[in-house]
Amino acid sequence: MRPEVKKRRREAGFTLVELMVVIVIIGLLATIVALNVLPSGDTARIQKAKADIAQIEGGLELYKLQNMTFPNTSQGLNALVTAPAGLTDPSRYQRGGYLKKLPNDPWGRPYLYASPGTHGEADVWTFGADGKEGGEGIDADIGSWQ
Repeated sequence: MRPEVKKRRREAGFTLVELMVVIVIIGLLATIVALNVLPSGDTARIQKAKADIAQIEGGLELYKLQNMTFPNTSQGLNALVTAPAGLTDPSRYQRGGYLKKLPNDPWGRPYLYASPGTHGEADVWTFGADGKEGGEGIDADIGSWQ
């Protein structure tokens, strides 16, 4: 074989060491990005829950202005989407409801509702990421009274 052919074959690819160095660098960068981005998702979920609760509260206030009372606990938040049975004056119920649809909390569960509530006339809340009462951080309860 001629020397130029041997030289071209050696230069034709990457060595195992070069590939391993690149893989390690990519792994380190991915780890750094993951550590900085993943907590932002948790913060965004908490902010979304607070925004959803504020929107639901707005619908509840409008419901109360037109119907003179909040929906009771058994009527629930569905009273904001469709007229509940037992309204004293069904003509007061806003055509089309007070919300287009009820959102679920950022963890996929329906928001909880009580009227009368323990913190006010009407309480709306979610139990956070763990779905259990209490907790801290992302597992903390998020409610309309906060």
